[in-house]
Amino acid sequence: MAFSLMLGEAGFPPDEIKASSAVSIEQQGGGFTITTIDLSVTAKVPGIDDAKFQEIAKKAKEGCPVSKVLNATINFEASLA
Repeated sequence: MAFSLMLGEAGFPPDEIKASSAVSIEQQGGGFTITTIDLSVTAKVPGIDDAKFQEIAKKAKEGCPVSKVLNATINFEASLA
């Protein structure tokens, strides 16, 4: 996961990251389309404050190669454990 890599590169290797997702699929034009993906991440990251954690989370979401190829709304929520 890019988020874990980016935390480590910033000097905050995570002890643990838990991620979950919910995917919305809708029928469109005779087929089905993924319209929304809700991602939720909770992490234990020693020594990081929430502002820095959120900054890195935002960069990870914006740079995610999977997100870039999907034509869907991707909601990303990150929190410290």
